[in-house]
Amino acid sequence: MKVDVVNANKETVGSVDLKDEVFGGRVNADLIWEAVVHENAAKRRGTHATKNRALVSGSGKKPWRQKGTGRARVGEIRNPLWRKGGTVFGPQPRSYDYALPRKVKLGALRAALAQKLRDGALVVVDKLEATEKKTKATAEMLKTLGATGKTLVIDVKHDEAFTLTARNIADVKLVPTGRVTARDVIDTNYVIATRGALETLQETLGQ
Repeated sequence: MKVDVVNANKETVGSVDLKDEVFGGRVNADLIWEAVVHENAAKRRGTHATKNRALVSGSGKKPWRQKGTGRARVGEIRNPLWRKGGTVFGPQPRSYDYALPRKVKLGALRAALAQKLRDGALVVVDKLEATEKKTKATAEMLKTLGATGKTLVIDVKHDEAFTLTARNIADVKLVPTGRVTARDVIDTNYVIATRGALETLQETLGQ
């Protein structure tokens, strides 16, 4: 399988071979789902907290004696059964992150890229460089490449001038090959990758 390589004006300047083990076969949607759920969980702040009986304000003195009053026994006004008392087993600050096998992450990224290729939403460019240090020029270049809506731009290492001009464009996200995830790919309408980035991804995902 081959895919055309275009320049900034979307003119074909070559082609690159795609490995069947990466872009061929069935797209495993289950792996994509697992990877997206994992990344969403890892991004949760987990700063929620409630006060237990040790943290809530109030006296620790026993309100009345244990026996002889006819009322229910109670040890303190911070009792969870009382109004304004402490919360039992309430949420506490914690991390929602969990371990996900590396093979699952790579399989999910492989499936996400294959799906974008089948949808015709993956474009391979020779290189991404800013012709002039203006956001307008970079926006026009991305528009020429067919980028519409959310766009993910993948490169081995983004050109500094290109990064400065593209970071303010709405719905455009720049990600290096070493940090791209299945969530990044599947959460976009269009993916633009350089030839070098695609070759690097194929080496990693083909293992």
